[in-house]
Amino acid sequence: MSRPDVSPSQPLIGGDAAPDGIPASSARHGLAAEANAPSREADALAQRGANRSEFGRAWRRFKRYRPALAGLVFLVVLVTVALLADVVAPYDPLVPEPRLRGDAPSREHLLGNDSIGRDILSRLLYGARIALVVGLGASAIAVVIGVAIGAAAGYFGGLVDQVLSRVIDTLMAFPTLALLVTLAAVLEPSLRNVVIAIGATTWSSYARVVRADVLSLRQRDFVSAARAAGASDTRIIARHILPNVVGPVIVLITLGIGGIIILESALSFLGIGLDPSEPSWGGMLNDGRAYIRRYPHIAIVPGVLIALTVLAFNLLGDGLRDALDPRQRS
Repeated sequence: MSRPDVSPSQPLIGGDAAPDGIPASSARHGLAAEANAPSREADALAQRGANRSEFGRAWRRFKRYRPALAGLVFLVVLVTVALLADVVAPYDPLVPEPRLRGDAPSREHLLGNDSIGRDILSRLLYGARIALVVGLGASAIAVVIGVAIGAAAGYFGGLVDQVLSRVIDTLMAFPTLALLVTLAAVLEPSLRNVVIAIGATTWSSYARVVRADVLSLRQRDFVSAARAAGASDTRIIARHILPNVVGPVIVLITLGIGGIIILESALSFLGIGLDPSEPSWGGMLNDGRAYIRRYPHIAIVPGVLIALTVLAFNLLGDGLRDALDPRQRS
C-alpha cells in the first residue's frame, strides 16, 4: 500500500515546522523574544519611575528646608549676573574717574566709587565671575585628587592605605592659609595659579570622606559579586563603588566652595592672589582698608557680598545633605 504524497511545504500533523520555510527553533526563539519584550519595557518604565520618584522625594526633603531654597535663589541670581556681567555692568570695571574718587552711592553709581573712581557695582559683578571660577575650578581639582586618593586608600587597604593616610594627615596638619601663602609667593599672581594652588591644598577633606565610605562599601555583596565575576579593581571602583559616594561628595563641594571663595579673597587681600587691577572681591577689600574711616562703603560692600555668598553656599550644602541623607528616606 503506497504512502500519501506530502509536499515539502506542507507541515506534518502535530509537527513544529513554521510557515514559509522558517525553522522551528528560530520561530520559537522569535516568539519568546516577542513575549519577553513587553516585560523588558515594563521593567525599564518601572526603573525610570523609581528614579523619578526618588528624585521627587529628595526635592521635597530639600524644599522643606527654607533657608536652602533662599540660598539656591541667591546663587542662581549670582551666577546669572556673573555670566551677563558684560551686559548688566553699567561701567567698565577697570576705567577710573579721578573726579569721583570715593564718592558715596548715588543715582548714577548705585554703590558708589572706589579710591580711584572706579564704579563699585561694576567691579562687584565682574568679581562675582572671578569668585565663581575660582570656587568651581579649585573644587574640581580638589575633588579629582581627593576622590582618587581616598578611593585607592579605602579599597586596597594595607600598605597603600597607610602611606596615603599619612599623606592626608600631613597635609591637614598644615594651616591651609599658610600653605597657600607659601605657594602663592612662589607662583606668579594669576587666576590660573590661584585656582591650582587652592585646589592642590584643599583635597584632603574629600579624601578622608571617600576613604571612610569605601572602607565600608568594599565589604558589600555587590562588590564581592563583581570581583567573583572577574571585574578588575579599576572597574569595580569606577562602576560599583564611586557612584555610591557621590552624595557626600556633592555636599562637600557645596560646603567647600564658600571656604575657597574666602581663601581667594584672603590671598587677594594680602596682595599675593590675583593681579591688583583685577576686580576681585578680596582686592576690593584691600583697596578699601586704607579708607575705612573716610570711605567706608568701599570695604563694606564687597565684605557683605562675600559673607552672603559664603552663607548661601553653606545653606545649600545643608539642604543637600538633608535631601541626600538615606536616613531621611521615609
